[in-house]
Amino acid sequence: MNYILFDGPSRNALLPFTYTRPVADIRIGILTIREKWERFLGYTTTTITEDYLAEKFPMVEMEQNILINSSFLPNEDLIELVKNLENNQAIFLGEEVIAFYTTEAQEEVDLSKYEAIEYEGECIQVQNTWDIFSKNGEAIEADFNLITSDRASQPIPSSNNVIAAENIFLEEGVSVEFCTLNAANGPIYLGKNSLVMEGSIIRGGFSLGENAIVKMGAKIYGPTTIGPGCKIGGEVNNSVLFANSNKGHEGFLGNSVLGEWCNIGADTNSSNLKNDYSPVRLWNYETENFAKTGLQFCGLMMGDHSKCGINTMFNTGTVVGVSTNIFGSGYQRNFIPSFQWGGTGGFTTYQPKKAYATAKAMMERRGYEFNAEEEAILNHVFEITKRWRKE
Repeated sequence: MNYILFDGPSRNALLPFTYTRPVADIRIGILTIREKWERFLGYTTTTITEDYLAEKFPMVEMEQNILINSSFLPNEDLIELVKNLENNQAIFLGEEVIAFYTTEAQEEVDLSKYEAIEYEGECIQVQNTWDIFSKNGEAIEADFNLITSDRASQPIPSSNNVIAAENIFLEEGVSVEFCTLNAANGPIYLGKNSLVMEGSIIRGGFSLGENAIVKMGAKIYGPTTIGPGCKIGGEVNNSVLFANSNKGHEGFLGNSVLGEWCNIGADTNSSNLKNDYSPVRLWNYETENFAKTGLQFCGLMMGDHSKCGINTMFNTGTVVGVSTNIFGSGYQRNFIPSFQWGGTGGFTTYQPKKAYATAKAMMERRGYEFNAEEEAILNHVFEITKRWRKE
């Protein structure tokens, strides 16, 4: 069977992260949504997404296909239904489709004519940016069970102070010495060749991706995910870093999400609680207004390739777009569009040529190429975000 992941109606509510990736490639828990589906299904997947992303994330259609709404995270019950789908059948949760069967010969799909299979179980769905951190604890636990089932952890070095060792899993090549690992409230997963430097204090749930680094003396509260290739330091609480992003120094990051290739300057702090304890509102790209999250704690949402200078101060519930460079004293605005350069003193356009030179330099440091495909995606983002930008 051929499985195709599609963005679904949640795509725009997940901006700025979906400016540069399909919904399927959002990281929540240990794995991306795509990686979860592929592990459960035992097959690779392709993607239906925005046209400008299709070259990097192509779709392959075959004679028989099952299309899956990427906003839903798989579990055993859901996978059984998906694998048993037949022609003209679709799985629904309420009014929203989870998956449906198609053939290459179908010119269009009318789901109203499908046999509806109602999914009545529990599942995690990512519908808003803040779901990425607020549902991260459940996702870490589910991924931990999936990845570590019937496997043995590498030994935990005896120099560490360990609580609930049975909930800690070290992959091959992990280095962790003279640290405190407390997995009593959630599992701790340390990915292949990751490094936790001396004096770090970590409370689960926690996931550290392959080749990622926790700097000396870091204080990390779960549930937190640090993706592959990331560097983390200072104080972090209930946050998700997708991959290859840095918050390597002192300062606080809480209830936040950072995309890929972000860099947080030393002593930067993000507020995650308003002084009056009222629920946080967050910029919504669809309504072009600030939407209710229903959360008392909500920090920073930062799109790919964005950076901030030392001592940056982010207000509660701040959204930063793609390829933005922020600096200067005082609290920053709650919404900073893509390709902006500046801070509290004012913004100008971060010209693509300059932004791409920075992206190229950062990616090359990690052994990645900033190629024409990446540039074309960012060029498109630059164009479609003009209306919010001060030129």
